[in-house]
Amino acid sequence: MRIFKNIVAVSTLLALIVACNQVDADADAPEVAKSNAEQTAKVETPKLTNYGNEWITLGTIAGPIPSPVYSQPANALVVGDNIYIVDAGDGTIGQLTKAGESMRKINAVFLSHLHFDHTAGLAGIIALRWQTNAPNMLTIYGPPGTKKTVDGLFAFMQHSTEGHFGVPGQKTAPPNRNVQVIEISDGSVIELDDFKFTSIRNTHFSWPKDSEEWEKFQALSFKFELADRTIVYTGDTGPSEAVVDLAKGADLYISEMMDADPIVDRIKALNPKMPEVAVINMKKHITDHHVNTEQVADMATRAGVKRVVITHMSPRDLGPEKMADYVEQVKAGYDGDVVMADDLDRF
Repeated sequence: MRIFKNIVAVSTLLALIVACNQVDADADAPEVAKSNAEQTAKVETPKLTNYGNEWITLGTIAGPIPSPVYSQPANALVVGDNIYIVDAGDGTIGQLTKAGESMRKINAVFLSHLHFDHTAGLAGIIALRWQTNAPNMLTIYGPPGTKKTVDGLFAFMQHSTEGHFGVPGQKTAPPNRNVQVIEISDGSVIELDDFKFTSIRNTHFSWPKDSEEWEKFQALSFKFELADRTIVYTGDTGPSEAVVDLAKGADLYISEMMDADPIVDRIKALNPKMPEVAVINMKKHITDHHVNTEQVADMATRAGVKRVVITHMSPRDLGPEKMADYVEQVKAGYDGDVVMADDLDRF
């Protein structure tokens, strides 16, 4: 009897979800028929009644190698009742839920660049909001290529959304329901109700300026100017004067950091037959396109930031003593507060 009641309860829940999607699909049909570009209009967010904000480090280890302890790069900026995801590595929604926050409150996603350890969780955000019938518009901001990436996620969702729960006669909303994309680049400034947002190009890529790749592939750093403080997020970057200028006087400086030698040693151990040229190129990428302890300290000092939070750390799993040593190395060149972020820390 108990099993029968559980089956009935689950069936009832599925029917309610299907019915909800049916109503919304019919009601929103003219709206969702618009192209993605046509939906990229004015971004509206609810006005705040009681101001307050937190930065949550949802994932703090660099990819691509998964960790059983740490999630990949993702953050949540919580302002009042609104949530803004800043990079969306694998496991973003699960980490947001662990933090006690609702994915239905996500208003926007900001992508610093399109490497998979910063974007793998985006499919889950879009698909799970669709399945749970989130009513608000989700705006995805990112560098050139973001529209192409999101369109690919819609294609990935298409077959399943058409069949949904397999109920004959159902009509469900298309996968791009309540989603719009705005591509940003160096110098983009956006005024939202909750903050002023600025993006600049950093040095995570080193394409020649006269190349096609220079325009096509961009990595960005972000500044969020809130009512009570300014937060700068470096994303993935090498040493960058543009990031220093962006971060001048920031209250919170969220910086990536990596240690090249142990990372390369680990990659070589996992791939003993890796060609030497590939090893050299890997080390060059980590050395040139990321920052180490001395570089974090130098950039934070010259920018005059008030507090440094280290994230995207790799290797991150060498134990608390080694992490404390990394922090002390940064403090040797920077006089302010330095924190090695853990997953789900709040600032």
